[in-house]
Amino acid sequence: MHILKVAISGLGSVGQQLAKLLVSRHHYYLDKYQYDVRIVGVCSSKSGIIAEQGLSLEAVLDKSQHTSGLTGTLFINTVPADILIEAGPTELHSGEPGLSYIRMALSRRMQVVCLSKGALVHDVAGLMQLAKQHATSMLFSGATASALPTMDLLQVSLAGCRIKQVKAILTGTTNMILSEMMDTGCRFDEALHKAQLLGIAEPDPSLDTQGWDTANKITIIANAVFAAKVKVTEIKRDCIEHITPEHIGKWKLANLTPRLIGIINNDGAQCEVAVKLELFPQHHPFATVHGRTKAIYVDTAEMGEMFVIGGASNLQATAAAALKDLELIMRSIVV
Repeated sequence: MHILKVAISGLGSVGQQLAKLLVSRHHYYLDKYQYDVRIVGVCSSKSGIIAEQGLSLEAVLDKSQHTSGLTGTLFINTVPADILIEAGPTELHSGEPGLSYIRMALSRRMQVVCLSKGALVHDVAGLMQLAKQHATSMLFSGATASALPTMDLLQVSLAGCRIKQVKAILTGTTNMILSEMMDTGCRFDEALHKAQLLGIAEPDPSLDTQGWDTANKITIIANAVFAAKVKVTEIKRDCIEHITPEHIGKWKLANLTPRLIGIINNDGAQCEVAVKLELFPQHHPFATVHGRTKAIYVDTAEMGEMFVIGGASNLQATAAAALKDLELIMRSIVV
C-alpha cells in the first residue's frame, strides 16, 4: 500500500463536492490501486488547513477550523501533496490566481488536475510544457465541458487519427435556454429566468449567453489538442441574447433547431476556431441534444465520424470528471 496525498485549492460548491466524493471512494482506491488517498490540505480565497497525516471530511468542510491567510502561494508552497486539484473560481483575463497555483505546483513536481478554465485559457500550452519539463502531468478534462468526455475522446480514443473537424455543444445553460424557447415559444428572458430558478444559470448569465463559456472551452481544446495558438478574444463568437419568438417561429416552420456550438476546422493550412449559432434539421444528432445535455461531433480522416451525447451539467458530474483524471494519474503511477 502507498499513500497518495491530495490538496484541493478552491472550496466552493464544486470543491466541497469533490472532497465528499474523494473521501467516499477511499476504500475503492485502496482495493483497486493499493493507494491510501488522503486529503492533506484545502484552501479557499481566505483560509486553509493542512495536515500531513490526512484530514477528515469534517475538518475539510468546517472553515472555522481553518487558518486565516493559509492560502495562495503560501498554501501551495507548504502543503505536502503529490497531487493538486485546482477548483478555484475562473478569472479569464489574467488566469489568476489559478495560473500561479498550477505553475508553482508543477515546479514542485506535483501532478495537477485542473477544473477551472482561467489558467488554461490564458496559457494551456505553456502549462503543458512546464509539466513535461518537470516530468509530471496536468489533466483538465473537467474544464472543457465537465462530464462530457472531450479531451479523452480527442487525445486518447482518436490518438491514431487526423482530426479534420470538431463541433460541440459545450455549455449546458445555453442549450437549456434554446431548448425551452423551442419547446414553449417563450421569450429569451423567460427561458433565462427559468434556468436561473433551477440553479442552472448564474445571476449574471452573460458568460454563457454571450458565448464566452463556449469560446473559453473551445479555445482550450484547440490549443491543447491542435497547438492552435488561439486567443479567446480574437475568435468569432455568436451569442443567443438576440433570439426572439419570431426567430423561433420561423425555425419551427422550417423544421430547424438552433444550437450554440464551438467549432474547430483543422482541414486546411491553419486551424480555424469559432463559436456559432447554427441551425440543424430535425434528423441531425445535434437537434436531439435537449436541455442542459452536451455533445461533441468529430470528423476524422481514418475513423470517420464520431458523435457523443451526454455530460449534463451538475456539481457531482463536474467533481467526478476531476476524479476521473485523478484515477488516470493513479493508473500511470501505480506500483
